[in-house]
Amino acid sequence: ALYSAEWGVITTNLRLFMVGQYPPDQVWRVGLALLILSLLLGMSWGVWSGTLRTLAVALGSGYLLLAILPFGLKVRLWLLANVLLIFPLGFFGGRALARKGKRPLLILWLISPVVLWFLVQGFGGPLPMVPLSMWGGLLLTFILTIVGIAASFPLGILLALGRRSQLPAIKLFSILYIELIRGVPLVTVLFMAQIMLPLFLPGEMRIDRVIRAMAGFTLFTAAYMAENVRGGLQAVGEGQIEAARALGFSGPLIMALIVLPQALRAVIPAIVNQFISLFKDTSLVAIIGLLDLLNIGRAVLAQPQWMGKQKEVYVFVAMIYFIFSYAMSYASLKLERALGVGQR
Repeated sequence: ALYSAEWGVITTNLRLFMVGQYPPDQVWRVGLALLILSLLLGMSWGVWSGTLRTLAVALGSGYLLLAILPFGLKVRLWLLANVLLIFPLGFFGGRALARKGKRPLLILWLISPVVLWFLVQGFGGPLPMVPLSMWGGLLLTFILTIVGIAASFPLGILLALGRRSQLPAIKLFSILYIELIRGVPLVTVLFMAQIMLPLFLPGEMRIDRVIRAMAGFTLFTAAYMAENVRGGLQAVGEGQIEAARALGFSGPLIMALIVLPQALRAVIPAIVNQFISLFKDTSLVAIIGLLDLLNIGRAVLAQPQWMGKQKEVYVFVAMIYFIFSYAMSYASLKLERALGVGQR
C-alpha cells in the first residue's frame, strides 16, 4: 500500500468513483450539497453534542485524512472547507443558534433532503436536470442507502404494528407481506422491480431504474425491519400497558409514548445491523444495469491503462465500505450507551 501500489488508478478516476457519469461541469453541485451537510452536522454538534459530536469529529478527521492523499488542489481545498464548516464555523454557529432553541435547526434538517435533492438533480434554468440514470459511484450508493433507510424504517414499524393488530385483514396482510418478502432473495425483488413492475403500468408510463431500485430496497428492508421492531414490542412488559390504560391513556398514545420508545431502544443493534446490510447490498444493483461504487471500480479496471490494478481498486472500495459501515456501528454503540441499552 505504501511502496509498490500504484494509486494513480484511484486519483485519476476519483470523479468516477464519487459520482459516476454525473456531468463533469455540474459536479460542483454535489460538492456544495456535501458542504451543506457538513455545516448542518457541525451545527448539530454545537446544539446537541453527545453522539453527534462523535460523528462530527469522525467525519472531520476523515476529511483531514483524505486531504493527505495525492489529490488535486481543488479537491484538497474542498476537503479543508468541509472541516472548517464542521468546526469552528458549524460548531459555534450551532452554539449561537441554540440560544434561540432547537427548533430552527430541526426545521433545517427537515427541509434539507428536499433542497439537496433539487440541488443535485436540478430543476431547469440555472441548474439543468441531471437524469438519475447518470448518477453513479458513491453518490448512487449513498442515495440508495439513505432513501432505503428513511422509507423502510417507518414502513417496517407499521408492518410490525399491523402484525400485532386485532383487525384480521390488517394482520393477515402484514403477515403475508413479511413472510413473502423474507422468503425470497433481494436479487429476486430487484428483478421484480425492474422487469415485472413496468408490465403492470400503462404503456406510456415509465419509472426510472434508480427509482425502481429504491422501491425494491425499501420493500425488502421493511420486511426485516418489521421483525426487528416486533421483537422489541414483545420485550415491553404487559404491566406497563395495563398501567397506562388504568391512567386513562388511549391505545395510540400508549403505543406512541410508552411501548414504541422502549421497543425501538431495545432493538437498536438489530436495526443498525439491518442498515449496514442495506448499505453493502446496494452493490447488487449491478444486475439491473446501475453503476454503484463497486461496479464503477469494475468499469475502471476495464480501461486498458489500468488493467491488472485489481488490488488497488478493490482495496480502495473495501476501505470505503468498511469506514462507513464501522461509522454506523460506532454511532450505534454510542447511542446505546447514551440510552443505557442493556444497563437499565
